[in-house]
Amino acid sequence: MPDLGLEVLLKGKNLSRLLGGLGVSLEISLISVAISIPLGVVLGILMTWKNPISRAITRCYLEFVRIMPQMVLLFIVYFGTTRAFGWNLSGELSSVIVFSVWGTAEMGDLVRGAVISIPAHQYESAEALGLTKVQTYRYIVLPQTVRRLIPLSINLITRMIKTTSLILMIGVVEVMKVAQQIIEANRMSSPNAAFGVYLTVFVLYFVACWPISLLARYLEKRWR
Repeated sequence: MPDLGLEVLLKGKNLSRLLGGLGVSLEISLISVAISIPLGVVLGILMTWKNPISRAITRCYLEFVRIMPQMVLLFIVYFGTTRAFGWNLSGELSSVIVFSVWGTAEMGDLVRGAVISIPAHQYESAEALGLTKVQTYRYIVLPQTVRRLIPLSINLITRMIKTTSLILMIGVVEVMKVAQQIIEANRMSSPNAAFGVYLTVFVLYFVACWPISLLARYLEKRWR
């Protein structure tokens, strides 16, 4: 039987350390999502307005975040701004800032798509009934938009969880960083530890994300 390096997980507290690292990843991603969703809703609504200034600003923000890799944004916030402005940001706070900025842009684009998919005659009917723009969004647009967005926003959670693997590059001790530490500490005694440890990380990510994906698929089918 091939040596898969799984025995290293039984040494000391290696498995519990991996679970703790996964907890850090989940905490950062869920906090970022909690910030991104309300801000993304506001951004998406602003992107649908016909005001050229607001549309230009929101479009520039969206394109900037889309073009810039998340790792570069992490480096800019954690290494760049701390030296440029002299403040002290932890790796965890920097990660939340970056993923909130990214998640807001992603959520905003989802909201924009959901809002513009609502038939134009509903806006016209609201105007004929004398509803203001705020009332139209509150009573007609937003309820339908939220229903369409829930499965998509749940998928955003899984994407956020998986992308948090990048934060090891700024020293955050999450699941991938813990995996590297375990492999380095057992390099001599367990040469094949990398396979077993990274396989375990894969399983942990799968266990964390698969139920969320199933929930999104279920809601999408139910509300289709």
